[in-house]
Amino acid sequence: MLTLVSPDAAAAQAAAERARQALAAAGAGVKAPKPLGLGAYDLPLIAEAAAAEAVVATELDGLPVDACVQPAAGRRKRLLVADMDSTIINVECLDELADFAGLKAEISAITERAMRGELQFEGALRERVGMLKGLSTRALQQAYDERVRLNPGARTLVRTMAAHGARCALVSGGFTFFTSRVAEAAGFHLNRANTLIEASGALTGEVGEPILGKEAKLAALQDEAAALGVPLSASLAVGDGANDLAMIQAAGLGVAYRAKPIVAAQAHAKVDHADLTALLYFQGYRDDEFATD
Repeated sequence: MLTLVSPDAAAAQAAAERARQALAAAGAGVKAPKPLGLGAYDLPLIAEAAAAEAVVATELDGLPVDACVQPAAGRRKRLLVADMDSTIINVECLDELADFAGLKAEISAITERAMRGELQFEGALRERVGMLKGLSTRALQQAYDERVRLNPGARTLVRTMAAHGARCALVSGGFTFFTSRVAEAAGFHLNRANTLIEASGALTGEVGEPILGKEAKLAALQDEAAALGVPLSASLAVGDGANDLAMIQAAGLGVAYRAKPIVAAQAHAKVDHADLTALLYFQGYRDDEFATD
């Protein structure tokens, strides 16, 4: 199944027809586009996935359209594991805390390098948290209240999958102070993250051990799948940074959302244009099946 999603309905419609013609010309058996919602189409096809992806990538290059090629069978997933910072929410929480400490430029530069895979995540996290020693714990609530917002489509994604029987887990290299609140706001069943150590109303500059990073995110995916009694092929993982890559590659469908190049290059699909409801369309949900407020 080829699924195309765009915030521009006209672009999606045009892309669907262009993709159909290009795939047919390349020898694929492809059916007419089937609308899933405004700006979203399914195209059933018979073709090698890699060949179809290459045709679609060439044909749609430069268009504001996200594409996903995957087996038609089993694409509705039983498990969602999502990164938090810059995926489910709009910011990197640690960088926002750094702003309250007057260190945003210095700390966000380290964050960017870590997310690109240029630095080892655990060491980079300890370094950044160490720079926040002495910051009042009041800054955590202030950062959440003033800076943290769910990304478009996040709540609809989580609530729709949950309503259809999927288990939804928020797994972050960030901090439980934020994941607990974001998980509740979006409708996740559970959250895992790191713990900031505090004493006398201020951060100590330390983070609880062991640190939840790349391998722990993969372990969370594996643990939750095992607890559900489903194979990893029944899971969906989404994230944007290098520490998300292991779980993205292991999941049945691994999606890079507004991701760093190292992640976008190795994910099964990427979302650069649409909002997070694209992950529902990729699973074959129609917009009249969405759980919306």
